[in-house]
Amino acid sequence: MFGEIKNQHGEQLDYSVQAGEARSDFIVIIGHGVTGNKDRPFVVALAEGLSAASIPTLCMSFAGNGDSGGTFADCTISKETDDLGSVIDAMGDRKICYIGHSMGGAVGVRRASSDSRIDALVSLAGMVHTEEFARREFGEETPDAGCMWEEESCPLSSTFMNDMAAIRSVVDLGAEISVPWLLVHGTEDDVVPIGDTHDIIAKATNSPEVFEIAGANHVFSDDALPVMVNKVTEWVGAQAG
Repeated sequence: MFGEIKNQHGEQLDYSVQAGEARSDFIVIIGHGVTGNKDRPFVVALAEGLSAASIPTLCMSFAGNGDSGGTFADCTISKETDDLGSVIDAMGDRKICYIGHSMGGAVGVRRASSDSRIDALVSLAGMVHTEEFARREFGEETPDAGCMWEEESCPLSSTFMNDMAAIRSVVDLGAEISVPWLLVHGTEDDVVPIGDTHDIIAKATNSPEVFEIAGANHVFSDDALPVMVNKVTEWVGAQAG
């Protein structure tokens, strides 16, 4: 549908499209979190829900993840923010809603705060305090020697850790989001605590909507999945018109 998409480094970005009724004026882009990819079950379920509501959806894998080009060790929020820009470049003049999960949520906040081509934003269990997250989850690992969550295919790089520390937090960018914004978070998220959402909402100035799912974990497992999909689909449909 959009042909080959490459980032600024010439790395091919893998994506899939759920076309809905193939309307050409609006599209949703879904970005995943750290160690994820476009084929995570809850990402696929959300894309299918949006498509069933006649909302075209593009699921992307950031460079170094899934079947995209590049290497995982080079993955950072800063690089993924640029990757998202490359995908947006390929969308033409469509209105765009970006949905970001976890670290992809931080990517969305950074991109939407400076890129007027994003018309609506959804943060799913969105990461806010990046340095705190990296220290909490990976502080006992040695960068360039250890792995993320004991996954050998996901090496912990100093590049990643340094970027997380340099960004520190995207909390202050909450005040820079001027488009409609939905934040969805589970109360039992033990990867990105719901406090991250509370903190960035305190900075927001455009009255975003917050939807908390009682008992939901970081990836909206089990009964939380249809609740998340239904809420996001309904909200995005209202933005699409």
